[in-house]
Amino acid sequence: MSKAIHTLLNENDHETHPGLDGIEGSFPIDEAVIERESMFDLVEKSSKSLATTDMPEGTRVVRAETYGNSAWTITGRIEVILPSGEPKVYFLKYEKCASEDHGRTMMFGEFTSVTTIHGLIPGLVPAPRGWGKFRTSPPDTYFFLSDFIDMDMSAPEPIQFTARVAELHHKGTSPNGMFGFPVTTCDGKLPHTIEWESSWAVFFAKLIRGVLKLDIETNGSWAELEEAAEQIITKVIPRLCGALQAGGRQIKARLIHGDLWEGNVGTHADTGDIILYDAGSYYAHNEMELGQWRCEWGQYLRAKVYSKNYLRNFEAAEPVDEWEDRNRLYSLKYNLNYSGGHPGNVTRQTAYNDMCYLCERYAPSDTIGRYDPQKDPNVIGSKIVVHGEYA
Repeated sequence: MSKAIHTLLNENDHETHPGLDGIEGSFPIDEAVIERESMFDLVEKSSKSLATTDMPEGTRVVRAETYGNSAWTITGRIEVILPSGEPKVYFLKYEKCASEDHGRTMMFGEFTSVTTIHGLIPGLVPAPRGWGKFRTSPPDTYFFLSDFIDMDMSAPEPIQFTARVAELHHKGTSPNGMFGFPVTTCDGKLPHTIEWESSWAVFFAKLIRGVLKLDIETNGSWAELEEAAEQIITKVIPRLCGALQAGGRQIKARLIHGDLWEGNVGTHADTGDIILYDAGSYYAHNEMELGQWRCEWGQYLRAKVYSKNYLRNFEAAEPVDEWEDRNRLYSLKYNLNYSGGHPGNVTRQTAYNDMCYLCERYAPSDTIGRYDPQKDPNVIGSKIVVHGEYA
């Protein structure tokens, strides 16, 4: 799809829209990106409560260049002159997926996620400016537009970063008290299973079953993994997650970013503020966010200083002594999701090994394999190097 859309857009001289005349740079841009009415109508039809502002009418695009790297989308930096004469820079992405429905899900899910976070804490994410469908077709192509922010992508300062993440979790409580989200969102290219549930254990079991299905579709059947996963879903999750809402205990469903690995965190080059982006949100147990921090593609968030500082801002849920095991349990979702998006990746073995560990502790079975600490990246320190791509 990416080759086709590049060809179509580059062949189009944009004579029908003066805002696209004389653009410098090689990044293709479609008329829908700067047409307020068409974008607004798309947002209105999808969710009246989430309509947002796009480029003001009369905006002129002067330069469009490829910017950044992504495994699943094509991304660019768009320089414009506003009707007032002031310059402004936007960030534009559009999907690479062959399926129209999938592309729409990815872009609208991110738009809804970022809009929700921006409404709670302005400045924590680049301001969303719209989403929509390119006029150039076929293929049908969906896009997401936001403000561009110049960021330092080195390790964020732990105290500031974890305080901002905890602030999001404190402020972002579910509108109906349930776990889920009003629209489907994605982690990478894979959609979440996020129908509303009042029980966190039920919700998380469905989430795990969903990513397991996607992993098997990508990598094929593995009987040992599937047996261990069934034990996790039917025995371990009810025990570990169920304990959070048993014996008088309660947890609130809280908004999480949903894909908060270090490739989606930056520090504002001018202000020094923490910036999050590329969200695939839902309302979850807030500790779910930290499950990804223990995964092998983490180069610095795996350091204990980050989780320890987070817990100073948002205390571990009761039972506190099960926090580490919950963290391992929550990491299963991220490792299976990564495996489902990267065929043959070692994260599938890591997920299986973690399942064996959790089954040994909470639901022993003679037919499930034994945990091997020499295959645990948090014991041996192994890492996956992500070459400029979003996980």
